[in-house]
Amino acid sequence: MSSTPSKGRIQSTLRHFLNNEASGGVILMIVAVLAIITANSPFAEAYFHVLHVYVGPLSLQHWINDALMAVFFLLVGLEIKREMLDGQLSTWSRRILPGAAAAGGMLFPALFYVFFNRHDPSALRGWAIPTATDIAFALGVISLFGSRVPASLKIFLAALAIIDDLGAVIVIALFYTADLNLMALAGSAIVLGNLIIFNRMKVKALWPYLVLGAVLWVLVFASGVHATLAGVMLALTIPLKLTPGTPEAPHAESPLHKLEHVLHKPVAFVIVPIFGFANAGVSFAGVTAGVFSEPLTMGVAVGLILGKLIGVLGTVLLLVKLGVADLPAKASWGQMTGVALLCGIGFTMSLFIGLLAFNDTAVQDHVKIGILMGSVAAGTVGSICLTVLGHKPT
Repeated sequence: MSSTPSKGRIQSTLRHFLNNEASGGVILMIVAVLAIITANSPFAEAYFHVLHVYVGPLSLQHWINDALMAVFFLLVGLEIKREMLDGQLSTWSRRILPGAAAAGGMLFPALFYVFFNRHDPSALRGWAIPTATDIAFALGVISLFGSRVPASLKIFLAALAIIDDLGAVIVIALFYTADLNLMALAGSAIVLGNLIIFNRMKVKALWPYLVLGAVLWVLVFASGVHATLAGVMLALTIPLKLTPGTPEAPHAESPLHKLEHVLHKPVAFVIVPIFGFANAGVSFAGVTAGVFSEPLTMGVAVGLILGKLIGVLGTVLLLVKLGVADLPAKASWGQMTGVALLCGIGFTMSLFIGLLAFNDTAVQDHVKIGILMGSVAAGTVGSICLTVLGHKPT
């Protein structure tokens, strides 16, 4: 009798996670369109002005990108920790296919970008822009197909995107860190050490972690390491009660599950849409047709479309043919092709990395155009593949 409820809880919680991400993705699509319309409307001047209004020590856009997005990264860190220790990625056999596909899906987009921008050293700083997959956007698109896409493929896409997020966090930490303030960095290390001590002492109350987490954010911000990474550091110290077979333990028993549950809807329906509206707006005033064929724009767009397709699908094909892993249950190669293309929808994290890579507004606009071109094309062609090629397993 105990196994049935456990299985039900697992399926229920997974469905809740996928539905939240998918619904958030649909809202993000709407918000992105609204941002572009606003940036090219009579309200454009007010739109850009408000983003640069200072509220205390930071502009509104910096509060969104550095503070609100730290909460987004906190949720990302919680999901990564839960999945790695007690969820869909808790064993190596489960990690192999989405893990290898995520690695391939980061490598090939970067290679395409570097190829297009090999003659411009300054543009090469943006090599990581097309490597990211937007989990909310991708699941939002795939959710439109309902039961026509097997649950195994949705789980594969979610797992791949979570590992992809981990890769993006590592890339940001290693390659997009400014000059370091050693005193602030030492202070953040001390705070992080105290958070680890709380974890070891099995402190279950969340408020001590959150209070020190706020201090950690301030110190990381001052250190030169991007402040959002404080969210990931905090997440890794939040206690998780391991419950084999029932990773969706009651919230009262697991601080990590409790915090993740609290954050899911605010992040999906408030924080990420605010970030999208504040950063997706690109003015097409003065933009010529030549912009769409510039190396930087093409590097981002082609990296998202072809890079993700070749990296994800090629890796899966190789592992399946070698007998290392199996194709997700009840999935066809046509559906896998569609999902590989959907991985090329790189919005939230791609925009975020683009803002870190370049300070020039004009260059940022070209990056945004590349992201929009690549993401729209990947989503459209991926949807066509799921519609036309996804009916029967081959």
